[in-house]
Amino acid sequence: MTAVSPALAATREAFGPTLIRLAKEGLPIVVVDADLGASTTARKFRDEYPDRFFSVGIAEQNMIGISCGLAAAGKVAFCSTFGVFLPGRCFDQIRVSVAQTGLNVKMVASHGGISVGEDGISAQSIEDLAIICSLPGVWVIVPADVEEARQAIETAARTPGPFYIRTGRPKIPVIYDDTYRFQLGKAHLLRPGSDVTVIALGIMVHRALDAATALEQEGIDCRVLNMATLRPLDEEAIVAAARETGAIVTAEEHLIHSGMAAMVSQVVGSKCPVPMGAVGMRDQYAESGRWEELLEKYHLTAEEIVRQVKEVMARKQGARSDGRSG
Repeated sequence: MTAVSPALAATREAFGPTLIRLAKEGLPIVVVDADLGASTTARKFRDEYPDRFFSVGIAEQNMIGISCGLAAAGKVAFCSTFGVFLPGRCFDQIRVSVAQTGLNVKMVASHGGISVGEDGISAQSIEDLAIICSLPGVWVIVPADVEEARQAIETAARTPGPFYIRTGRPKIPVIYDDTYRFQLGKAHLLRPGSDVTVIALGIMVHRALDAATALEQEGIDCRVLNMATLRPLDEEAIVAAARETGAIVTAEEHLIHSGMAAMVSQVVGSKCPVPMGAVGMRDQYAESGRWEELLEKYHLTAEEIVRQVKEVMARKQGARSDGRSG
């Protein structure tokens, strides 16, 4: 079921409660924290299982190393901090000790993107997905809402190997209910369409749905794909979108030159070239401010998605009038 609910919740709220439930079901879960457990909600797990919770303080490199040791001892090791610190401060430890070994370490990075708001520029992570996606063998997930976050965390806990899950600070609309089933490595079709496809992830998924509703009023049939699994990409869904709709717009809370836009462009360019547009951060950092105002200022909005869709639609129609494919 994909009807948008009026309920609001932050994706980070899924973390602690989901781990508590899974531990009660018998999974050998342990949590390593870098002094931000109140914000990531990892502290809820500490309150329930204090002997399975390890705080290392402001020492993200140690957090990764200890997590790897626990994973090597047979535990399902979750570690968490803010996205600006994970993977930013501990890339070498992740590369050597997690990605190259394939250990069962689950990295959950809260406060992704610029929607950390008043926390300011130093807490904004708009490069994290590019950094972590550069590493072979790491599953990368960006849930669209709290229900998808719950299911993604459970999937990570039950699936061997390294994971990176990006969660967010603000309360955003709940898209899914408990009848939804997250599929690792598969994009989810939220809305069918034949004229253009918007591929979105995280906080931008709801905005993509809003944009599609607005476009419908103008006679544009817009497909919406939630690309929650960023690595590996669902190339089959991307190619199908290119062939069946002939135009694609990506939407993400990340730098477009190194994030999902770049990754989708590689697939489209090599397998089924069509006009493309992108909504995201464009070679700049943001600033401190209310998160809604920051998204507005940097054009991470439904209105910008609509504008990009109209641009790619014009290029698509121009290509056809010239007798070219696509």
